[in-house]
Amino acid sequence: MTEATRTGPMLAADGTPLKRSLQRALRAQKLRALMLIAPLLAFILVTFVAPIADMLFRSVENQIVSDTLPRTAQAIRGWDHNSGEPPGDDVLAAFTIDMIAAVERKQHTRLGTRLNYEQNGLSSLFRKTGRGVADIGETYRDQFAALDPAWKDAGIWANLFADPSWRADHDAWEAARAAARTAGRPFAEPVPAFRLNDDLADVLPETADAYLDFARAVQGNRNGDPAARAPWPPVYLALYRDLTAIGVGRIATLDAEAQALLDPAHYAVRSFERADLAAIYRDIDRAWGQPTVWATIQTFSPAYTPGYFLTAVDLKQTPDGIVSQPADQKIYIMLFQRTLVMSLAIMAACVLLGYPIAFLLANLPLRTSNLLLILVLLPFWTSLLVRTSAWKVLLQQQGVINDILVWIGIVDNAGRLILINNQTGTIIAMTHILLPFMILPLYSVMKTIPPSYVRAAKSLGATNWTAFWRVYFPQSVPGIGAGCILVFILAIGYYITPELVGGTSGTFISNRIAYHISSSLNWGLAAALGTILLAVVLALYWTYDRLVGIDKVNLG
Repeated sequence: MTEATRTGPMLAADGTPLKRSLQRALRAQKLRALMLIAPLLAFILVTFVAPIADMLFRSVENQIVSDTLPRTAQAIRGWDHNSGEPPGDDVLAAFTIDMIAAVERKQHTRLGTRLNYEQNGLSSLFRKTGRGVADIGETYRDQFAALDPAWKDAGIWANLFADPSWRADHDAWEAARAAARTAGRPFAEPVPAFRLNDDLADVLPETADAYLDFARAVQGNRNGDPAARAPWPPVYLALYRDLTAIGVGRIATLDAEAQALLDPAHYAVRSFERADLAAIYRDIDRAWGQPTVWATIQTFSPAYTPGYFLTAVDLKQTPDGIVSQPADQKIYIMLFQRTLVMSLAIMAACVLLGYPIAFLLANLPLRTSNLLLILVLLPFWTSLLVRTSAWKVLLQQQGVINDILVWIGIVDNAGRLILINNQTGTIIAMTHILLPFMILPLYSVMKTIPPSYVRAAKSLGATNWTAFWRVYFPQSVPGIGAGCILVFILAIGYYITPELVGGTSGTFISNRIAYHISSSLNWGLAAALGTILLAVVLALYWTYDRLVGIDKVNLG
């Protein structure tokens, strides 16, 4: 063997360096392991990680305002809400175009519902305005039509604002449709997607933008044809505003057809009767004359908002900053505190009741303990709703428990205990439901504790209590930790049992989350409450890990 061979890298059987061959084998092994867990990983991502990420996004997402009122959100930025006056015509004109487009897409009611979370009455205000906004601009439409009837012709509008390539595509589409009708064939080809004339959009930006929204709305509504429908009256308002704002030289840059239509209108609009937009909106509803309504729109125009999280901690975002909620609306901090305190009380009750039962099961003969363990597991075979409903029967003032207490003389008939629709009923019912989750970890740990340890302690002179407390109990602590974590996390997220037996004073924050998801449909606030609850649980878990150590938790 030469010196070079002795000092060179070690080779595998195939002649490749051994280190490289080993790395390749390890990569292949890791890849096979990854492929084995890939289905489980995908399942966790889809069913656990994705919903949590969606919840976090919904808790700050506010894009419905900026998406539904894009022009208004831009125009209202410079308005001073402390002026005491509603916004000027620029904002009102932008709002008019946004609203008519939202009405056509049937989005104005959703927008009103969103803003109603911040100021009561806005939901009905937007519904009412949706019925009246289509008439705004009729004054200008009639004056343009009186100047030249062509302004009421849908085809003229389409030819004026459409890109030449769209007009060619539209002509071909109309020819194909006419040929199909002549031949008696069905024709399902959609109208070509409308494309705007960029040159005209530079000269008449507001009008072009409004007409583009109109064309898209028409095509989105059963694939209509923009060239067959006259534009909305608010489009004429935009045309009036554009023509009064531009110079005559701008129109001269357009083609002859556009100049022939726009030149007379450009000179005539200066003598048009001007519509008072502020008065029109006040006629629709007096609320539009209040700066607070517009200030709410301005405050919640950004695409993301901390408003849901502020509401979840009894604060409120206003145009002037963050303020505290009125005293009669401060409920969420109280609900969080109640949830934590009652969950800890339920956990403590489960420890006090579950520890003796688990100790008994662990130290009885196997046949007897198995029989009793079946009784512990029996509630799992019964519906949660049935068990909770049974407690409603047991706990009511005329129920079984009060009847027994009266019968044995502990209470008199007039002093029956109130055990339902309060915190007492919630704690009793949930302790019964969650008790098996405490017993099973305790039992599994206690079964691993050798009885000889206690006997050895007694043989060395320890009393029964000392042998239990100094020898047996420390070895059962991991089971207590596991049971406490299980019971507490389950209790803090329960909502069926508190809803049925808790009344107004025994409900948890989870009941409010369920209400906002299913009844009020305020998903943003529900997501914020859920996120805070998740953060609280993680913080408590971290605290437990720091104080006790999660590695000491043992399921046996």
